[in-house]
Amino acid sequence: MKKLFSIFQNKNYALLFLASFASQMGGIIGLTALLYYLLDRFSQQPAYATITELMLSLPTLAVFFLVGVFADRFDRQKIAKNCDWICAGLSILLLLSLYIEWMPFTFAVLFFRNAVKSFFNPAQTSLIQGILSENEYSVAVGLNQMVASLFMLFGNGLGVFCYWTLGVEGAVLVDAASFVVSGLLIQACRISKEVRMPNGKHSIRQLNIASVWNEFKLGFSYILQHKLLLALVSGFSLFGVVNGGLSVMQVFILKYKLAPETYEEMSIVLGIVFGAGFLTGSIAASILSQKLKLYHILILALIVSGSATISGSLVNNIWLYMVSSFFIALSLPGINIAIGGWIPSIVNPKMMGRVQGWINPVMMLSQSLTLLFIAALYPAFIALESLYWLVGGSLIAVGIFYMLILPKFLELNQVADVTID
Repeated sequence: MKKLFSIFQNKNYALLFLASFASQMGGIIGLTALLYYLLDRFSQQPAYATITELMLSLPTLAVFFLVGVFADRFDRQKIAKNCDWICAGLSILLLLSLYIEWMPFTFAVLFFRNAVKSFFNPAQTSLIQGILSENEYSVAVGLNQMVASLFMLFGNGLGVFCYWTLGVEGAVLVDAASFVVSGLLIQACRISKEVRMPNGKHSIRQLNIASVWNEFKLGFSYILQHKLLLALVSGFSLFGVVNGGLSVMQVFILKYKLAPETYEEMSIVLGIVFGAGFLTGSIAASILSQKLKLYHILILALIVSGSATISGSLVNNIWLYMVSSFFIALSLPGINIAIGGWIPSIVNPKMMGRVQGWINPVMMLSQSLTLLFIAALYPAFIALESLYWLVGGSLIAVGIFYMLILPKFLELNQVADVTID
C-alpha cells in the first residue's frame, strides 16, 4: 500500500493521473446524459441511442493507424493537452446541436470528439512510461484499473444524476469543464524533451501515410502466419460484440421490459452491480491465473458469461436480471486477463507494437457492426430477447471453439517466432 501511494510523490505522474481522471469523466457524464435525453425525447426511436454508442467506436476505426504514429513522432505532451482542449470546444458545439435539435449535426460532433479522444491515451500512456521506472509502471497500471472500476461502478449513476439535476445541457458543460481541467493539468507538467519526443522533433509534413500503413500490414501478415496468435487476436472481436450489445441492450431491457417507469433509477443500481461484479472478477481472475492454465480460465469465463447473458433474457424480475448481470461482469475479466496475458508470451517483442496496433481496430469493428445490426433491426425486425441470445450464443460458441482448438495449438507449440524485417 505504501508503494501504491509513494508513486504520487512524482509530481508529473500525479498531474497526469488527475488529468486522465478528469478526461475520462469528461467523456462519460455528457454522453450518459445524452443517451438518456435521447431515450426521453425520442422514446419511439431507440435507434438514436444506438447510434450515439456507435459514435464511440466508429471514430477509432477512422484514425487507428495514426494514433500510435503521432505518439511516437510528435510532442506527446502537446498532443494530450490539445486533445483535451479540442474536445472541450467540440462539447460546446454539441450544446449548439442540442439547441437546434439537428441530429445529424449532433452525431457528427460526437464522431469528431471521439476521434480526437482516440489520440489522448497513446500519448498520455507514453508520457507515463517515460517518467516512471519499470517497477512503478506496474503500479500505475493497477491504479488505472482501479479508476476504470470506479467509473464502471459510479460513472453511469453520475451521468444520470447530472442529467436529473443540471439537464443534458448542464451535463455537457461539465464535460467541457473536465476537458479544460485535464488540459491545464497536463500543461502544468514539466517533462523532459527526451520523454516528450523520444524520436526527435518531427514536422507534420514529414508524416508518410504509406509507410505507416505498410507497418500495419506487416503486423497483419505476422498475425495470419500464426494460428494460435490469430485465434487469440480474433477473440477481441468478441469483446466488440459484447461491448456493443451490452452498451444498449441493458438500457433497452430496463426501459422496454423490466422497469419502464423507473429505468433511470434502476440503471444506476445496475451500474453498481455490474461494476462490483467486474471488480470482483478482476481480483478472482488474477488469483486463478496463478493456479490454472490461461486457456482453462478463458473457456470457463466465456461459457459462464454466455450462459448468464442468455439467462438475463429469460427473467421477468429486475432483481433476477441484476443477478445475471453480476455473473456477466464477474466472468468478463477472466476473458480479458487470459487473452491479454497470453499474447505477450507468444509474440516476438519486436512485433508487439504492430500486433497491438491491430487489436483495437478488430474490437471496434465488431462493436460497430453489432451496433449497426441493432440500429437496423431493433425493434422492427428482431425482439429484444433475441439480441441477448445472439450475444450469449456467440460467447458460448467461441468458448466451445477454443475448447476444441487451443489444446491442439499448444501441442504444436505455436509460438510466433518468424524472422522479422
